[in-house]
Amino acid sequence: MDYVGHVIRPPSEAYSMIIQVTVGCSHNMCTFCGTYKEQKFRVKDMATIRRDIDEASRYRFDRVFLADGDVLILPTATLLDIIAYIKKKNRRVERIGVYANTKAIIKKTPAELKKLKEAGIGIMYQGIESGNKEVLRRIKKGAFPVNMKEAAAKVKESGILLSQTVLLGIGGTEMSMDHARDTGKLLGEMSPDFASALTVMLLPNTELYQAYRSGTFKLPDKFGLLEELKIIVENMDVSNQCLFTSNHASNYLPIRAVLPDQKAEVLNLLDHVLKERDENLLKPEYMRAL
Repeated sequence: MDYVGHVIRPPSEAYSMIIQVTVGCSHNMCTFCGTYKEQKFRVKDMATIRRDIDEASRYRFDRVFLADGDVLILPTATLLDIIAYIKKKNRRVERIGVYANTKAIIKKTPAELKKLKEAGIGIMYQGIESGNKEVLRRIKKGAFPVNMKEAAAKVKESGILLSQTVLLGIGGTEMSMDHARDTGKLLGEMSPDFASALTVMLLPNTELYQAYRSGTFKLPDKFGLLEELKIIVENMDVSNQCLFTSNHASNYLPIRAVLPDQKAEVLNLLDHVLKERDENLLKPEYMRAL
């Protein structure tokens, strides 16, 4: 397989065949992300993509994830060609997933998203990070809440499953509570099918790490991060069932719950942990990772 650089995928795509269609990220400006800093964004040529699909087709799989971080930015016709070739070579494929940044979603028309759904795109992963406009500006996300809501509505209207991620700690101690409150409210307004809270990991090749080293960015402590998680859940009034998780390797306290049904249960757990402040209830530092 022609894998270039660090090829990442969502935790839920652990058993999917990964086909790298693009290298890097077309935005590549987020202050917290070090994944693609050494890569110039480019689209692989179709011959290389087809060779990878041919090689992957020697194995049995029913799900595919198209990497890297910005595949949806491709023209819809190109995406449809790639999907058609995957389906031609692998009749068993049931679902294809992609990362989808807000800008890329907005550029697609409702008709294009429906075509992608009909072709086989079953889920899109949208990185939200924060629901607070000032935090989003500081981290150079390239999108604000109004854009994110527009994008989320388009995905849901198309029938494609929507999975969104947010980052605990991304507002620092200065904006911790504002970040948490606004993030919970935004998730509630968008009501994705899946939502995950990850925790910021400070990577040496990022602007955020340099701000941390200089003292201009301070990360909340373990219990401060869990306080953010509590406030997010408190403010997350979804209009449909949403599987909410904080079981990523970066997190201190794993949670997996269906909201709104298990909202009270999650808040009771967080209240207990925050009251006890017992680090034995948390994941040890050495077990945390991206």
